[in-house]
Amino acid sequence: MKAAISKAGVLEQGREALRRNAWATAYARLSAADRKATLGPDDLAGLSMAAHLVGKDVESLRLLERAHQGYLKQGDTLRAVRCAVWLGQTSQYRGKFAQAGGWVARAQRLLEGQEQCVEHGYLLLPQGLRAVMQGDVAKAYETFAQAAAIGQKYSDRDLLAMALHGQGRAAIRRGEIARGVTLLDEAMVAVRTGELTPIISGIVYCGLIESCRETFDLRRAQEWTAALNDWCAAQPEMVPFQGACLLHRAEILQLRGAWSDAVDEARRACEQMSAPPPKPAVGAAYYRLAELHRVRGEFEQAAEAYRQAKQWERAPEPGIAQLQLAQGQWKSAYAAIKRIADEVKGGEGRIRVLDAYAEIALAAGDLVAARAAAEELAKIAEKHGAPLLRALSGRATGAVLLAESDARAALTALRESWRIWCELEVPHEAARTRVLIARACRDLGDAAAGDVELAAAREVFEQLGAAADLERLSRVCTASPHAGDGPLSEREVQVVRLVAAGMTNRKIAGRLGISEKTVARHISNIFTKLDLSSRAAATAYAYQNGLAGPCST
Repeated sequence: MKAAISKAGVLEQGREALRRNAWATAYARLSAADRKATLGPDDLAGLSMAAHLVGKDVESLRLLERAHQGYLKQGDTLRAVRCAVWLGQTSQYRGKFAQAGGWVARAQRLLEGQEQCVEHGYLLLPQGLRAVMQGDVAKAYETFAQAAAIGQKYSDRDLLAMALHGQGRAAIRRGEIARGVTLLDEAMVAVRTGELTPIISGIVYCGLIESCRETFDLRRAQEWTAALNDWCAAQPEMVPFQGACLLHRAEILQLRGAWSDAVDEARRACEQMSAPPPKPAVGAAYYRLAELHRVRGEFEQAAEAYRQAKQWERAPEPGIAQLQLAQGQWKSAYAAIKRIADEVKGGEGRIRVLDAYAEIALAAGDLVAARAAAEELAKIAEKHGAPLLRALSGRATGAVLLAESDARAALTALRESWRIWCELEVPHEAARTRVLIARACRDLGDAAAGDVELAAAREVFEQLGAAADLERLSRVCTASPHAGDGPLSEREVQVVRLVAAGMTNRKIAGRLGISEKTVARHISNIFTKLDLSSRAAATAYAYQNGLAGPCST
């Protein structure tokens, strides 16, 4: 009698802890009760949820399998189906597709002959997820729409929220951005009002933020990342979504310019997500850490983090190509980005690749490829209209126009890009754009304005600790006071100075961080503008016009 009372007391404590979202306590109490006497399927399902939320994923699945068997023994087919569906969906998330197919098939068999019920809607969820993974977003959209209709009919909030979430993400991936955002917002209403179970809430939170990233909706990503952070903070014992929260926070902090904090968050995300069993997003966490090391000029650490990302099945691109460019390895960078551009054809990844492709192609002297990348980026930005996309597009277009010697048109595009970056409060990207604005000003003869822009950019780089950008600035000779007063652009003045110093095209390319092909094009332009025919004549011009001498940094 005493043991029975003890077990009942521990069991009730576990149930109460579940109601309070005290996951560690719930797990401990319910596990203790289960050791005293086998729990019924309802309590096993609750213990499975608690185990999942304290990071014991493998045990959580075993407990849910026991709950499934318990419901079958009781003749409660519909609850057994719920367990089978969740086991199937979890297996899909973990990449265990054979197991997922087995559980879904079992759920389908158990529902044979049953009149339509809410469980038919739950069964559609893994089918919609499978369609997404197979790239059939139209089928996924329709499948999730059917599930949403069933959830609405039976007033099942978890099912309706998951279905709306899946339908919204599918809509975004087939280009219906506004429709997708509306569906995701509707799903979030139930999350914010506390109507959903914790696991469903976490899935919807993280999915919404991922969709914001896919659509480059920075403001919404910032808003929902802050909300996710608050939600996680209110449940400190919860493990599964903490890593995702850290990862999203790291990206937002990087954009905001708080790089030291971003590195800390990214490292914590790597640690949490790689702990057994590793989470699918662990590769993304290492990629974020690599990106932070790269912009901080910590190239060895960046290379190692990119390697870790690849090990965890997250392609290290385009960051690895950008790292090679920052290290002066423009040939390797160009070969890599060309390959990547051929492989990555759509979505957020394509946009990141195009931005990097335009920059690297210009460094390699391939103006045709740079122009094509900038034009494709402009079309995407025009279609989606997201401010961040317009800022990326404007900068790429401006850089290409500068290379084409159309400084006036470049300045217009670059100033608009800089304005958007400032509105979005993204200081590093704003400063990078300002360097290009400085070049445009100098090419237009306004050296004083160019100096002001460069000084402002340098100040931001120093505040951020952007060592890679500071190094790039230090490699480029500051144009003389005569630059802009004569026929030569700032870059052409830099080149003619180095020609006068006796440097070969290869050495000039290495000093300025550009390709030999680009150097040759600049020298050809110099000869044309000055009506010269030899390097000796260009050297004489440099000395006669006060352009020869050491480069300032």
